[in-house]
Amino acid sequence: MRDIIFYRHRPPALWTLYGKAFKAGGDGSGSPVIPPLRARLAGITNDGTRAARYSAVCGFRPGSRLPMTWPHILAFPLHLKLLTEDAFPLPLLGLVHLRNATTQHRPIAYGECLDIDVRLDNQVSTEKGIEFDLVTEVFSSGRLIWEENSTNLFRQPDRSNGKSPPKAPERLPHSVAITAPESLGRRYGRISGDLNPIHMHALTAKAFGFPRAIAHGMWSQAHCIALLEQQSEWQTGPVTVTAHFKKPLFLPGKAQLNWKENKKRWAYQLLNEKGDAPHLTGEVIWA
Repeated sequence: MRDIIFYRHRPPALWTLYGKAFKAGGDGSGSPVIPPLRARLAGITNDGTRAARYSAVCGFRPGSRLPMTWPHILAFPLHLKLLTEDAFPLPLLGLVHLRNATTQHRPIAYGECLDIDVRLDNQVSTEKGIEFDLVTEVFSSGRLIWEENSTNLFRQPDRSNGKSPPKAPERLPHSVAITAPESLGRRYGRISGDLNPIHMHALTAKAFGFPRAIAHGMWSQAHCIALLEQQSEWQTGPVTVTAHFKKPLFLPGKAQLNWKENKKRWAYQLLNEKGDAPHLTGEVIWA
């Protein structure tokens, strides 16, 4: 196990890491092994102004508790630090965010002092390439209060026997329309620190093969959670929210959030405006 990269009170500077991002990592050739890199940020408190701006962009209601997805933003500099380390063998810009599982054991208050641990783990080879997790754990007074598994893919030659035809989305009984403006990627990027060019502007997105900029997957997940939390049937207590990222949401764009309530387990999906293709699907699971 490698030594932990340690920070106190302040995360690594993102601008320094951005400079490494375009040339970071190896080329993924051969049989790369992802080392067990780890980083810790101790004693960080929340920037209330920034957290409030994040809440507004993602659609969370103001309150005394932080948005459920906010710790991901606090941990993002540590994620980028590990992915730009010389020992990381994969090209950062070639990674695809496949899915996310976020567990909030209890709400986090504004001003609460937190410790954040991040590690690379769970490397597996699949038909599409190499998958691995960014595992994030957040502690308060030594107790685990929040955790996230963020699974990423480095594509390699597809070894499957052909693609299965896509299934039509399930019809879920509840629905709300969503509008994502052209400026969304820049607004969310400035707050989150995720300034990947595919989200910033149509011109920079085209350089990476997209016809227009696309919404951040983590904005889509956060916005879905924000809207679901506003439903009268939303429950209190420990909760896990999963998200499987599918087709990109192009900016500007419209979509629809659909969901189905079922006691301790809700299904939800973010579909395109027509309702025939998913941007993401997931579940809300209460303990």
